[in-house]
Amino acid sequence: MSGRLFIISGCSGVGKGTLLKLLLEKNPNIKLSISATTRKPRTGEEDGVNYFFISKEEFKQAINNNEFLEWAQFSDNYYGTKKSFVEKTLAKGIDLILEIEVQGAKQVKEKMPEAISIFIMPPSIDVLEARLRGRKTEDELTIQKRLHEVQREIEAGEKFDYKIVNDNIEDALANLQNIFNTKRNTKC
Repeated sequence: MSGRLFIISGCSGVGKGTLLKLLLEKNPNIKLSISATTRKPRTGEEDGVNYFFISKEEFKQAINNNEFLEWAQFSDNYYGTKKSFVEKTLAKGIDLILEIEVQGAKQVKEKMPEAISIFIMPPSIDVLEARLRGRKTEDELTIQKRLHEVQREIEAGEKFDYKIVNDNIEDALANLQNIFNTKRNTKC
């Protein structure tokens, strides 16, 4: 039996990483895919653990070689998921989570409609802005770019299979766990 592919997306700063960390702690049999990116590592991030950090030239070459299941350009950086990694992991019967931007999620759903897509929503734009500023990982220009994209991302989130509002981490985690339990037990 092959594994199930889950797509998790949402606005920057909405708490995707925190939710996934908690979910994976409770479910060691689920694997988180590692995306490639051209952005610089944030404090504490490690190459090959959080992302594969590569140059724009390397990324563009991989695009030309059709090596990505999905890829997107966001805030002047590229992000993508290698096709071979996803296919090999699912073939082993391992459930896999892609934590990706909405453009990439759309590409994956077009190529793999059986994937389960989950959009994490902010409780409000004001709360999201406070979270972004509270991270202290981006300059003002980057924060403004991210906030400008929020409405487009929320509109795109309407096309996802499931939506979870992250206004309380315990409730959001319980909702996410419920989706995983239900969908993992109904494998094709």
